[in-house]
Amino acid sequence: MEFEIVIGLEVHAQLKTRSKIFCSCTTEFGKPPNTNTCPVCLGMPGVLPVLNRQVVEYALKMAIATNSSIGMFNQFARKNYFYPDLPKGYQISQFDLPIAEHGYVDIEVDGKQRRIGLTRIHMEEDAGKLIHDHAKPQSYVDLNRTGVPLIEIVSEPDIRSPEEASAYLKKLHAILRYLDICDGNMQEGSFRCDANISLRPIGQKEFGTRTELKNMNSFRNVQRALEYEVRRQRDILLDGGKVIQETLLWDAERNVTNSMRGKEEAHDYRYFPDPDLVPVVIDDDWINRLKNSMPELPDAKKQRFMSELQFNEEDAGVLTGSRELADYFESALKLYPDARMLGNWIKTEMMRELKGEDGLDIRAFPVSPDNLAGLLSLIDKGTISGKIAKNVFEEMMQSGKDAQTIVQEKNLVQMSDAGDLLQIVQQILQDNPQQVVDFQGGKTKLMGFFVGQLMQKTKGKANPKMANQLFQQELNK
Repeated sequence: MEFEIVIGLEVHAQLKTRSKIFCSCTTEFGKPPNTNTCPVCLGMPGVLPVLNRQVVEYALKMAIATNSSIGMFNQFARKNYFYPDLPKGYQISQFDLPIAEHGYVDIEVDGKQRRIGLTRIHMEEDAGKLIHDHAKPQSYVDLNRTGVPLIEIVSEPDIRSPEEASAYLKKLHAILRYLDICDGNMQEGSFRCDANISLRPIGQKEFGTRTELKNMNSFRNVQRALEYEVRRQRDILLDGGKVIQETLLWDAERNVTNSMRGKEEAHDYRYFPDPDLVPVVIDDDWINRLKNSMPELPDAKKQRFMSELQFNEEDAGVLTGSRELADYFESALKLYPDARMLGNWIKTEMMRELKGEDGLDIRAFPVSPDNLAGLLSLIDKGTISGKIAKNVFEEMMQSGKDAQTIVQEKNLVQMSDAGDLLQIVQQILQDNPQQVVDFQGGKTKLMGFFVGQLMQKTKGKANPKMANQLFQQELNK
């Protein structure tokens, strides 16, 4: 039996405001436990929340970027449940009147375009954090995160594979980063998602029994967890069993899911409008002002790179995959206008370092855009060869120095004096008479051998183009 995969994702994105959503406490990450708190976010009796206007603006920007219908009149509600990290006994969220609904994002997987619908985007406050000490065992409550502003982005069940889920998450992540409203750090929990997944026989309209996956802190883990759950559910159904509706935790070390709790029926959160907060009323002037201040988004930038800079779709997608990488490229392009050469270096030499074991963040990349532009300019001028440039680049990574300084300190200037090179060329031909005869007999691939000998003798400093010309000249005599 063939099954269709049905996936819906709930994404929580912490917003990059300096203060929390309903009080003036800082949102800075990594402070000692329970120090970023006040009577408001601790839920003390008699306190009143005051909405942070910046949170509304950030939510509106995401609504605009995802083609959503904006709720011109939206309202906060109390979501009632009891948990140790929720000091008020309820979470301030939005229910029947969210700030945005019915949006979409377009993704591409295996060369095919897919449109993923968004059910809603709403604003809410984050809960605190439980820290479990398994040695005792006991748990601690850190309320620093309580009241940090979130937007929750809920997709329609339109996703049909783990690969599509990963592509959708990466697209949302890129949009949030381009808008500069979320830092997107999955390890710190500022961008996190829960996945609902079910399988149904091909052709069946009704959804199958779904499970909910949690504790996935990277794009790779999201895809791996969904792939595992697809296999697990398929095996159960093929054996004639029934999938149990439950919440599962992903164990990244063992690559399995573990049951967290059963979920026989939906929770009754007893939503009602928060009496301490007035409704949020949006007007057209506010929306238009935000639209005019919006940066160029990933899809638009990708299309511009393709049309103006003649990149193919794959290369344009790589260079615009993150705001930081696109900004780096465009900063270097202002100083070094050969987009093709610059793009190739970023995709090969730079991306190798960014994707290596150390996982460098481009924001802390030791080679600045102007230094990379300077390195490529030295190649164009003939000061160094492309091969030497790669060695210089490695030295720039280690020392942080600019290319010109490294070339001078290590005496790496390319040999471009025809007279000096000619003497070495003639000596190589004299030392290899059989190869000369073979070349003249039609084995033209031996040119690589001759040039390789020259590079070895000059320690890679010979001008390759001039070397080829000189060998051709001497062998034709």
